[in-house]
Amino acid sequence: MIRRKRTCWTAILMVCVLLISGCSIWPGQDDSANNKKVALTLWYWNRSIDDKLIARAKEKFPNIELTAQKIGGDFKAKLKTTLAARSGEPDIVALNDWIMELFPSEDRFYNLYDLGAGDIEDQYLPWKWKQGVTPSGQMIGFPMDTGPTALFYREDLFKEAGLPSDPEDVTRQINSWDAYAAAGEQLKEKFGGKVFLTDNIATVYNQVISQSAERYFRPDGSFIGMDSPIVGKSWDTAVAFKEKGLLANADGWTPSWNAAMNNGEIASFVGAVWMKQVLQEAAPDTSGKWRVARAPGGDGNNGGSFLSILKSSEHPQEAFELVRWLQSPENQLEQYQTLNLFPSAPGVFDDPAMKEKEPFFGGQATGPVFAESAQDVPNAFFGERYPSVHNIITRRLNDVAKQNADPQQVWTDTVHRVERELQR
Repeated sequence: MIRRKRTCWTAILMVCVLLISGCSIWPGQDDSANNKKVALTLWYWNRSIDDKLIARAKEKFPNIELTAQKIGGDFKAKLKTTLAARSGEPDIVALNDWIMELFPSEDRFYNLYDLGAGDIEDQYLPWKWKQGVTPSGQMIGFPMDTGPTALFYREDLFKEAGLPSDPEDVTRQINSWDAYAAAGEQLKEKFGGKVFLTDNIATVYNQVISQSAERYFRPDGSFIGMDSPIVGKSWDTAVAFKEKGLLANADGWTPSWNAAMNNGEIASFVGAVWMKQVLQEAAPDTSGKWRVARAPGGDGNNGGSFLSILKSSEHPQEAFELVRWLQSPENQLEQYQTLNLFPSAPGVFDDPAMKEKEPFFGGQATGPVFAESAQDVPNAFFGERYPSVHNIITRRLNDVAKQNADPQQVWTDTVHRVERELQR
């Protein structure tokens, strides 16, 4: 009996030794697994994320092997082709303001709410946050930069024409599209038709409609119709500017636009904050002569980006932590200073860096003007077919401006073209 007990205890001791020795081996194996780096790939385009910030991210997250690929050429086309092929997809991808075109493919993206995005929602502009949320409530885009709009104007030309020229006075007195048009007629008279109020008809249409919460589609996807008040107002305002001779007919991103800005042919335009850099590069000879005021008719937004995580990623939580850090309020502030990317995190708007005086704008600090605009942008729904409808309208408006086509006939034709497009 004693021998049997001794044998039993010996067996138990041997099991314990094995367990202890096993425990001494497994932690090393677990540590090796835990220390293995997670591989993530990021797609972005030039100047959408600061390269130095990406380099710091690699230091901040030693557990992540980050491959950041700067995609050139047609970024959207490459992404859509890759999604269609279901091969070679990145873990994280930057999306521009055409994010709504990907809403029907929401199942290809992780819902960022499931990864913890809701915990920091209050740190970002509500309208910007909602632009990354599909009609079904899936958040597929994390806020990056924004494009709040304002009125860029030549202070010297406004003053010479007898118009208000101080930014606060311009904001107060030229506060509607009618008042803006009247200012244009005064400029036209003063300079004998050699100075135009603004650049082109599409700019007017785009900026008027951007000031409304209603566009072309409802959140359920139904078409509001071409007879909606805001579409009619935007069209009529743009046509009125043409008929009054207030347009230079200089298309953006062209040498003629650059020349018109640089030689004083154009006295103003309503544009997004990122147009500051475009203007400075296009019109270096006008440095010190420009100012910025709140846009006539209200505030709007044009442009801005998002970061998304594709469902093909095997490490969504790690990807989200990286996205969250890259677009933290602090890092958005830094990218405003390095790349002029305007933050979507209003908590940084009062930072001194947002209030620095700018020589090109006559020593004015334009940051506060755009900050006020950003906090007043209407929350609008776009829908995935917004770009196709919008492009039809602006192309036809160009026929009115450049070919002197009859506005009413063009409008009727535009309505039919939009209807055909929506039946496809």
